[in-house]
Amino acid sequence: MLAELPQPQNLTLLTLNTQYVLTWDWDQTATGNAVTFTVEYMAKYKMMKKKKNWSRVCERTTHTRCDLTDSDLHYLGMYVVRVQASADGVNSHWVYKDFCPDMDASLGPPSRVELAPVGNLLDVTISDPLTSTQGSMKEHVLFLYYRILYWSLSDDPQGLKPKVVDSSNNLVTLPELEAWTWYCVMIQSRYDYYNKTSGYTEPQCMQTEGDTPYGQIFLYFLVSMVVCFLLVLLPSYTFFRFYRVLKNTFYPSIQLPAHIQEYLCDSSPGSDMPRLLTADSEAELCCDKLTICPEVVLLEIHLPPPLTAPPSELEQDSGRHIRQDSGDSGIYSTEGGSAQQGRSGGEPIRRDQEVDSWQTLEQVKMDEMWRESADERDLDEGVVDVCV
Repeated sequence: MLAELPQPQNLTLLTLNTQYVLTWDWDQTATGNAVTFTVEYMAKYKMMKKKKNWSRVCERTTHTRCDLTDSDLHYLGMYVVRVQASADGVNSHWVYKDFCPDMDASLGPPSRVELAPVGNLLDVTISDPLTSTQGSMKEHVLFLYYRILYWSLSDDPQGLKPKVVDSSNNLVTLPELEAWTWYCVMIQSRYDYYNKTSGYTEPQCMQTEGDTPYGQIFLYFLVSMVVCFLLVLLPSYTFFRFYRVLKNTFYPSIQLPAHIQEYLCDSSPGSDMPRLLTADSEAELCCDKLTICPEVVLLEIHLPPPLTAPPSELEQDSGRHIRQDSGDSGIYSTEGGSAQQGRSGGEPIRRDQEVDSWQTLEQVKMDEMWRESADERDLDEGVVDVCV
């Protein structure tokens, strides 16, 4: 007859909210062979039936624990869990344990805590404990509430007595706080029906606020003005200056006179407006240097002898020479002809008539010299460039 295997000992459920893990103890010296374990559960009200339908969770496992989290146990239900050991075809007796999640499962602390200053107060935002499916534990524990402990960092640590606030709300405003003071907060989940309490969260600290000083308000105003100038006024001024420069460059306010604009806009072929020569231009521009030199004209004037003595033969020849020159120029040909006629006819020439003729001839010569000098000044311009 085979010896019976000993039973597993100290069945314990490790729970947190809706997470359930069954553990047990096993003496490894009880048998030298490998031992496996089987875990089953069933609702407690079904134990009264003749035909029992157990639900198996772990079968022939070598571990001394079994996870029941995914077994879909109702939080308010009551169940019976059993464990059996097996080795070399020999089974031990079943070991039973009753389990009610609502009564036996531990309650976890809030999943998240946030602090926010509101003036000289603090707002505490509390997130509910979570189930294994990331749901709120308030869906299973309807009377869940929170205990909030808070204290000031300026208090004496030896005589520290934190203040307590209980609330089932997820948003709590802490009362009786001082402005510009640091406070620390810890929170615990509680369920009084089965006297369940969770552990406290880690302390979180936050400073309260108060009335803003006037100096700080003025500083904020200055900073906002500087930011406004840098972000709005400065780009606007730069754009305005750039616009003015472009406008004055392409559309000046002072316009050229109309006759200059017509001259600059004249593009007719006969216009003297300077323009660039193109490569395909038919006309070729050639420049050379031209020098104009005026002709020097020497004018010789013979004056008559004094009037006290009669003219000699040489003086008569000179008078004839002057009259001949005037005849060449087409002036006083009549006087010359009449003088010759007088001399050819043997009639003497009156001296007063000769003096008048000489004076008139001298005036004509002077006028011709003046006109020739004016012409020489006009022609005496130096070097002239002639372009073809």
